[in-house]
Amino acid sequence: MYSRVRLIFIAFIGIVFFSSQIGCAVIIPPNGGPKDSIPPVLIQALPALSTTNFNANKIVLSFDEFVEIKNVQENLIVSPLPKTNPIVDFKLKTVTIKLKDSLLPNTTYSLNFGNALVDVNEGNPLKGFNYIFSTGKYIDSNNIKGNVMLAETGTIDTTLIAVLYSNLDDTAVLKTKPVYMTRVDSKGDFHFDHLPNQRFNLYIMPNDFMRRYDDSTKMFAFMDSSIKSSLYPSSIKLLAFEESKKKDKKTTTTTKPDKKKLVYTSSLENFRQDLLLKTLTLTFSNKLKKGDSTKIKLVDTTYRTINTASVIIDTVLSKVQIVNQWKAADTLRLIIDKALAIDTFGNTLEKNDTIKFTVCKVEEYGSLKVRLRNIDLKKNPVILFYSNEVLVESVPLLKNELYFKLFHPGEFEVRILYDDNQNGIWDAGNYKKHQQPEKVEKFKNRIPVKANWDNEAELVL
Repeated sequence: MYSRVRLIFIAFIGIVFFSSQIGCAVIIPPNGGPKDSIPPVLIQALPALSTTNFNANKIVLSFDEFVEIKNVQENLIVSPLPKTNPIVDFKLKTVTIKLKDSLLPNTTYSLNFGNALVDVNEGNPLKGFNYIFSTGKYIDSNNIKGNVMLAETGTIDTTLIAVLYSNLDDTAVLKTKPVYMTRVDSKGDFHFDHLPNQRFNLYIMPNDFMRRYDDSTKMFAFMDSSIKSSLYPSSIKLLAFEESKKKDKKTTTTTKPDKKKLVYTSSLENFRQDLLLKTLTLTFSNKLKKGDSTKIKLVDTTYRTINTASVIIDTVLSKVQIVNQWKAADTLRLIIDKALAIDTFGNTLEKNDTIKFTVCKVEEYGSLKVRLRNIDLKKNPVILFYSNEVLVESVPLLKNELYFKLFHPGEFEVRILYDDNQNGIWDAGNYKKHQQPEKVEKFKNRIPVKANWDNEAELVL
């Protein structure tokens, strides 16, 4: 007994000594293994998947692990679209679907859960799970697939849906909801499966509650003619557009006109005039009644008048514009007589004023040479340069190479507009006239432009 206690004591002393040499021990919990990334697996469906002559009003799905349904109203798509959505419930490893609508005879139905069905522990989605059945003798196997991009920007909008109407009247999409609906994915693709062999009208629209084209400011696309599902194995290309632009709601309060004072602001930035802009603009605080262009002069440092400059007074927009071919690095003065403008209250400026400013130097810009490939010059292409979604340059393309002696520095997104009517701007479509929108394609690569640098870029569609 004594020797046993002695051995235990010696072992304890040894552990304490070893710990003192290596510092405090860190207790690391055992590794729990790799993170579960496997989605739920369907074990049983009652009635079974692809059941024909279906006449039940309840569907029970059993999985290999605990599951839940997330955002079912947003994710679940029932085709054909029912008047009343089914009730979906889940408990432990079971999902129950109660059908509220009477089912159409000889019709193939699909219940696509999107990414709503996930496991409880890790939230792994069973992507695109689709429960299919038919009230007839067979499952329909026809399909329609396509792609949609935004006509004005050449980009993708995943909030849009594709819809099918069996009523082929052009006004059906204006008054009623569709029969079939599917989502647009991140590539702009959409597909309808298990369709009957019949003709449909195909449209693109937002996934809102109305699901019809009841507002010309909605994003919308249409196919010029009806299509038969069995005859369209290839992908359909559609261009979505807003026929009318939404009017932005004013979030800031507008300044009330001052009956006692007339003031202005200039378009100069830090008292510097952009060399590439021909116009210097003065914007007045009140609506103008009249103006006198002889009461403003553009002069050099010796106060000699710049005779090449012209003055335009716009009383409707309350603006005075000085148009000139600016010379780089010039120092100039704008001499403003207080009687330049009179507002609708009879006010003039409080005093005479002089604005001293300089024109930007050539070194503040860069040259830019752009080579373009795979551009069809017969389609009247116009190259568009955007900075933060603001159009900064637009040039019709007459050849596959473009050169700018001076270009603003920055990084630019570049698009090509196929200008069908050659008016230099993008034109929306018109459903009532069956007029498709003009197409814009976006280049994947952006163009960086450095100041005081010979910049070159190659763009390929």
